[in-house]
Amino acid sequence: MPTGKVRFYNEDKGFGFVSSDEGADVYVHSSALPSGATALARGARVEFDVAQGRRGDQALHVRLLDEAPSVAKSKALRQRKPADELVPVVEDLITLLDSSSDSLRKGRYPDKNVSLALAKALRGVADQFEAGA
Repeated sequence: MPTGKVRFYNEDKGFGFVSSDEGADVYVHSSALPSGATALARGARVEFDVAQGRRGDQALHVRLLDEAPSVAKSKALRQRKPADELVPVVEDLITLLDSSSDSLRKGRYPDKNVSLALAKALRGVADQFEAGA
């Protein structure tokens, strides 16, 4: 029985694709999901039968082998940085927030690079504070 990872699944449309371990993409319809399942998580390992459909290989009788990796679980396992190592990160974050607030007061969002750096810094600091909670 072939195995693979869920590459994409759209619960609203009721279909997706599995990348088989052999390298081919296999179509998956919601009717092939295990009983009680309404969707497949991206990255989940599955086992399935294959049938030839109108447009190529189609998965039948999908069985979940491993859940998709959980971001929440991986964050919980992270080690918290020492407080003195976090100080420059927080100071940089404050600087980014100050420059962003100036742009926002003028009625425009900061440029893309500043926005991405700010979002990344906010997530990183939030993860550090959350790791100790």
